[in-house]
Amino acid sequence: MTLRFGYGTNGFSDHRLDDALAVLAGLGYDGVALTLDVRHLDPFAPDLPRAVDRVAARLDELGLSVVVETGARYLLDPWRKHQPTLLSEDGADRRVDLLLRAVRVAADLGAQAMSFWSGTALGSDPPDVLWDRLTRGCEQVLRLADERDVTLAFEPEPGMFVDTIGGYERLAARLGAPPRFGIMLDIGHCRCLEPEPVPDCVRRAGPRLAGVQIEDMRRGVHEHLEFGAGEIDFPPVMKALDETGYTGLVSVELPRHGHDAPGAARRSLEFLREVS
Repeated sequence: MTLRFGYGTNGFSDHRLDDALAVLAGLGYDGVALTLDVRHLDPFAPDLPRAVDRVAARLDELGLSVVVETGARYLLDPWRKHQPTLLSEDGADRRVDLLLRAVRVAADLGAQAMSFWSGTALGSDPPDVLWDRLTRGCEQVLRLADERDVTLAFEPEPGMFVDTIGGYERLAARLGAPPRFGIMLDIGHCRCLEPEPVPDCVRRAGPRLAGVQIEDMRRGVHEHLEFGAGEIDFPPVMKALDETGYTGLVSVELPRHGHDAPGAARRSLEFLREVS
C-alpha cells in the first residue's frame, strides 16, 4: 500500500491560502490539513459560503484531498491561546459553535475528517465535571457530524485534558463508541508522552484511525521538529501505518516553520518517501 501525504496550512501562515495550496500541489503532496483561521478560511467570515466554494474548487483543480483542522491559536479569544474550550465553564458554547461550523465546512469540502481536541482546563473543577462537559460538547458535534456525513478525528494533545490514546479511548467509550468518532493520531505526540513504542501506538489506534499527523519529536518535549531532528525511528512507524490498512492522509505538522515553509515541505516529503 502506498501512503498518501499531506501538509498542514498552519505551517504556511505567511502564505495566502491559494499560494500555499499551489506550492503543496507543485511539490507532489496528495492533500492538505487545512486549519480554519483568520489567515486561511476564517470560519466566522461573512462570506464564508462563497469562500468555501472557492477553496473546494481550488482543491479539486489541484487534485488535493483535505482534512479540516480546528487548532487555531487565537481565533476565539485574542488574549488567551486556544480558549475557550469544551471544558470551559463559561464559553464552551463558543467552542461548540466553532466545531459545528467546522463540520459544515468539512462537509462542503468533502473532507476526509474534521479534527479537534479537548483543550486545557482553567481553574480547579474536578475531573468528573470536566469529563461531563467534554462529553456533552462532543455529543453536540457528533449529532451534526452524523447529519452531514462527516467523520470526527479527536486528537490527544500533550498538555491538554485528554493527552493520550487511553484518554481518547475513555472518551469514545463515554460516547458509546460511535463509528464517526475516530482518532487523529499524531506520531510525534506518541514519542513525546505515550508509554508504548511509537509503532505499537499506531497499531493500537489503527482500528479507529480517522487521521494521522506526523513530525519528529523528543521524549517529554512537545516541540514539532523536522524529520531527523528528533528521536523517532520512522521506517517501523511507516510499516505499522501500512499494516493498519489506513488509506487517509498522513499530514506533516510543522506550525513553527512558516519562515521556510516551501523548504520544510519539500524536505519533509522527500524524507517520507524515502522511509516509506
